[in-house]
Amino acid sequence: MKIVRIYVTYKPSVFDPQGETITSAVQSLGYPQIKKIGVGKFFDVQLDDSADLEQTISEVAEKLLVNFNLETYRYQVLEEQK
Repeated sequence: MKIVRIYVTYKPSVFDPQGETITSAVQSLGYPQIKKIGVGKFFDVQLDDSADLEQTISEVAEKLLVNFNLETYRYQVLEEQK
């Protein structure tokens, strides 16, 4: 069994309204050293050992999880259980 985390974030050229709002709120709380906060999401996926990890994760992300007009993704293997 493998556990993979897929991170989905806005592309650098896309305006992040939630991130801007949070950044402004944090700065107003007295943290002017915080210059930018970006908002994203992640998905934890469990795969059995027979799955082709790279192909499966790429297909799921590209078909369902990511809007390629606005977002990009990366993934990280968190854990491999025997």
